[in-house]
Amino acid sequence: MNERKTTGLPDKIYGDILNRILEGEYKEGERLPTEHALAERFATSRPTVREALARLRADGIIMTRHGSGTTVARRPDPDVRRFAPLETLSDIRRCYEFRIVTEAGAAAYAALKADADDIAAIQHAWDELERIIESRGIGAQDDFLFHLAVARASKNPFFITVMSFIEEQILFSMNLSRNLSLVKTVERQRLVQAEHMAVLDAIRRKDAPAAGAAMRAHLENALDRMFGS
Repeated sequence: MNERKTTGLPDKIYGDILNRILEGEYKEGERLPTEHALAERFATSRPTVREALARLRADGIIMTRHGSGTTVARRPDPDVRRFAPLETLSDIRRCYEFRIVTEAGAAAYAALKADADDIAAIQHAWDELERIIESRGIGAQDDFLFHLAVARASKNPFFITVMSFIEEQILFSMNLSRNLSLVKTVERQRLVQAEHMAVLDAIRRKDAPAAGAAMRAHLENALDRMFGS
């Protein structure tokens, strides 16, 4: 994914507020300053502030309720700042949301269509990820190959084409996710591997609903680990 270029004040306001949330200055459940106060702080108009707040709201980071103002809904993992510019987080979230829908479907079809070679390819990708954990590597490319092997097992070229078309965006988000896991604990990496294995096991059993649910759970969990639950 190409780094999103800062386009002006909405990006600056978005990054400033998000950074304050990550730092704990604005805590979960606490109200943000009013639009008027934020407009004064950044010497800009309220519509500009609203644009930045709309992005934070769409990302699930803040929420607005009538009569209660705007409050912090969730705090993303503070370590994201070590591996990605804050202004890219919206794009990363959108990528995951798209993948949840498409890859859950691909996994379900893979359970119905996969042959022995497909299952061997998915297993091989899983084995490579195991080696990555042992060597304390990142393994974003290997992670992508696991998901691509599942898409190929669906026998539907549209799933494969979509994965290939957005490979750059997927690799960017995987790099961030796997870097975050690397600075946490080995148990977190093992959890990700267990989620991958749940997908593979369901495909091997030819259980389409379970395969789709396992892939959805894996990607939703990745999103929650990054953005907070």
